[in-house]
Amino acid sequence: MKTLKIKSTILAIALLATFGAFAQKEKTVTVGGAAMYPSKNIIENAVNSKDHTTLVAAVKAAGLVETLSGSGPFTVFAPVNAAFAALPAGTVDELLKPENKATLTSILTYHVIPGKVDAKSVLKMIKDGSGKAMAKTVQGEELTFTTKGKDVWVTDAKGNTAMVTIADVFQSNGIIHVIDKVLMP
Repeated sequence: MKTLKIKSTILAIALLATFGAFAQKEKTVTVGGAAMYPSKNIIENAVNSKDHTTLVAAVKAAGLVETLSGSGPFTVFAPVNAAFAALPAGTVDELLKPENKATLTSILTYHVIPGKVDAKSVLKMIKDGSGKAMAKTVQGEELTFTTKGKDVWVTDAKGNTAMVTIADVFQSNGIIHVIDKVLMP
């Protein structure tokens, strides 16, 4: 009995040490005052960001929670609350109405590129494209990427630009890049 208790204690210590080592190795990025864990999916992390409450509400209204919780991988360009607030008055409220779900879904999926595209890959694409790169979104239209100094800019189909303010927020099912404007197809 004493041997079993000692073995159980050793096993418990080993498991705690292993978990502790894993937790320490997991490199987080702070977004909206919350740590974003690479072991969590896009939705599990996004719901904790106080800077993305409007985006999360929109994703829920569009019925995209299950999709963005799935295996992916996805690269999401995530507008902050201030980006939604900068839209014309009433736009967000109108988009969140059930009868506008198709339009909302189109806008949100325009912020998603299939695959896992990190900042290094985007910069290489821009360099290889002589200063400009294009990527097809899940919505079907393209986004254009350029640099100004050390900043990466994303241009939508209407010519509006958003700056990447936080790059490479790694998720278990993709990557989030935080942007300062809402992109429009």
